[in-house]
This record gives sequence, C-alpha cells and structure tokens, in this order.
Amino acid sequence: MAAVPAPRPLLGAVLLLFVSAAWGSAFPLMKDLIDRLPVDDLLAERYTIAALTLLLIRPRCLRGLSRKTWLNGAVLGVMFGVGQSAQAVALDSLPSAVSGFAVGCSVMFTPILTLVLFRAKVPTRIWAGVLLALAGMASFTLLDGVGEHSFSLVALVVTLGAAALYSGHTLMLAQLSKRPGGFPAYALTVIQLFTIGMLTGGVAVRDGLQVPASLPDWTILAHLSVVSCALGFLARSYGQAHVPAVPSQVLMSSQPLWVAAIAVIGFQEEIGWSMVVGGVLMAGAMLLALPSRTAALGTARDRGRRDLLAVAGRAAKVLADARVKRADPLRLHRGPAHYVAKSACADTDTCPWHTRSLKGGAEPSLERLIERATHIVRAKNTPGPGCCQSVTLLGRCLCDLMEDSQRTRGASRGRWFRSQ
Repeated sequence: MAAVPAPRPLLGAVLLLFVSAAWGSAFPLMKDLIDRLPVDDLLAERYTIAALTLLLIRPRCLRGLSRKTWLNGAVLGVMFGVGQSAQAVALDSLPSAVSGFAVGCSVMFTPILTLVLFRAKVPTRIWAGVLLALAGMASFTLLDGVGEHSFSLVALVVTLGAAALYSGHTLMLAQLSKRPGGFPAYALTVIQLFTIGMLTGGVAVRDGLQVPASLPDWTILAHLSVVSCALGFLARSYGQAHVPAVPSQVLMSSQPLWVAAIAVIGFQEEIGWSMVVGGVLMAGAMLLALPSRTAALGTARDRGRRDLLAVAGRAAKVLADARVKRADPLRLHRGPAHYVAKSACADTDTCPWHTRSLKGGAEPSLERLIERATHIVRAKNTPGPGCCQSVTLLGRCLCDLMEDSQRTRGASRGRWFRSQ
C-alpha cells in the first residue's frame, strides 16, 4: 500500500486542473458520438475500457488488498455510477444547459455536506471561490442555452441528486486520503471504475449493447476511456491527497471553461459575452481555491501528528503483547510444571513434595492421594512438624500425607500401586 506523501498543493492543483480539462474535453466529443451511439452503451463501454486499461498497466495492483479497501472502492464506484446513470436518464427531459448547471451545483453541495457531516469549518476565501464558481457555471449554461425550452421538475431533482452524489464521492475520497498507514489510490481507482462500468452496463444491456461502427468513433471512445476516465480518475485520486475536498471541487468545477476553450479552438465557435464573463468568474474561483502555503503546512502538521499517533498506538500494542509474554507464569520451555499449589508448603526448597511431584514421577494417582488424605483428616486435624506449615486445610492434608509417605515409603509404595 502506497504511503500518503506530504501535501504538495501546487501538484494537487495541477492534477485536479488536468482532471477538469480531461473531463471538459469529453463533452464535445460525447455530444458528437451520442448521435450514433446510445448514451447508456457509451458510458458502459467507456468506464469498462478505462478500468481494463489501468489493470493492464499494473496487473498486480489488486493483489493483497484488505476487505476495507475493496468495500471503499465499491462504495465510491456505486456513488459515481448511480450519479452517472441518473444524470443520463434525466438528460432526456432536460435541456443540456440546465443539466450542466444542475450537475455543477455539486460545487455548492460539497461545503454544505462538509459542515453537516464533518462539522468542519470552511474558510471564507473558499466560500467566495464556491460562489464565483457557481456564478461562472450559471453564465456558461443558463444565460446562453435555455431559451424557450421546457423541462421536467422531476428530471431536475434527479440531476441535483446526482450532483449530491458527486459531492459525496469527493468527500469520501478526501477522507480516505487522510487515513494514516497508506492510501491505495491506484487500486481504488481501478475498483471504482469497474464498479461504475458494471452499474452503467446493467442499464445498457436492457436493449442490447451497441459498439462504435467506424474507426473515428473508436478513436473518440478511446480518448473518452483512456484520457478522460482512466487518467482523469487516477489524477483525481492522487490530486485529492494534496488538496482538501472543497477546493478540489472548486478546481474540478472549471469544466465549462475547458469546454468553451475546446469549442472555440477545435470547433470554431464564436466567443460570446456569457463565455467571457463565465471564464473570468471561473478563473477567480480557481485562484481562490488554490491552497495557501500556511494551510498546506497546517495540513502537513496534522497529518504528521496523525501518523505519529498511529505509530505510537502500534508500538504500545506490541509492547503490551511482549509484556504479557514475559509475565507468562507457565514457562513451558524450562521443563515440566509442578502440580502442587504454592500454599502447600512454607519452605518449598526443602519440601520433599517439591522434588517428587513432577509429571511422570513415582507418586500415586490422584484418586489414591485424595482417599489417603481423607483418612488423615478424619484421624487428626493438626499441622504436622517439618517443612510443611500450611494454614489451609488442603495444605495440611498434603503435608501430613507427605510425612506419612516419607515414614512408610518402602512399604506403602507397593500397596498404593497394587490393584484392589
């Protein structure tokens, strides 16, 4: 399991901006491809190919994983996969602009869920970035694409639910990256991509699975699978290990900016005023979302403190186990244990029972000892002389028995072992 490195906010921001650009490049390509391929089939093929690509690069990445890692990867995949399926189903009843803005509302849901679920305080600067990102999203979508189209309120609610799932996915990934002991980013990415592929595939196979029919379509699908999904999800997993959840969501919400740039450069679309305003707002949001050096140092100190506490806990457990082993009273490696109780003799060094009560010795069976002790107790109930000065009744019985055995050792040994 790979260890979590020290936070490097600039590296994390670059990775998350790559995620935003990779996902943003998928929109115009998907818009072109879904005219010839059903959207459900496209999603299933896209995520499955992405998972297989990462698995082929590192075939052993799934070996030796704990059950918790498999469960976390599956939960992440279910959250994102359900969101993708819900968004795709609701898209039939929503204009693309409204659907894009509703999905972009995840940038607002993330800090709200952070406050509700984790009681974590979001800095004012990050809140300002969230509001700018939401305003930029509205400028890119609602102000330049709704027109007179009508839409379904149910479809809008479903899309907002998908946005909430995307926010939960971001928060869960951020929490997993903070855990001491290691963060298996690559393995988690592969597991969740396979899970998303199975979920979207279950929706797609209802009416049969259709594949691209031409080489250009396969090229587009390869870009969507390898660049947008495989590399995008992998960069997101590693990027969120360096940037907190809310700034990560703000940086990834800049997808409309990259979509507009690709549309202008690649498809020669005209630049409108809404595109300019949205781009400026998005740029301001990204600048505010970049973690400061002080916040990065604080995060590094917190992570170092958590790692130190985890190491101290493991060391304390190891020492406790070692202390229990050293205090083991049996000490079986030093020979057979004695059967006599500690209270049987006051002076165990000179007591004959101490030297003759070993397993395999020539003493009588336990039943005969109990029978003999019963006769002695009935005859007299006083402590005998010699080494045995016990204060308990059982100890006096054993002492008297040993002294009687010492006096009649030769004659009684044969009688004890003779069958009745």
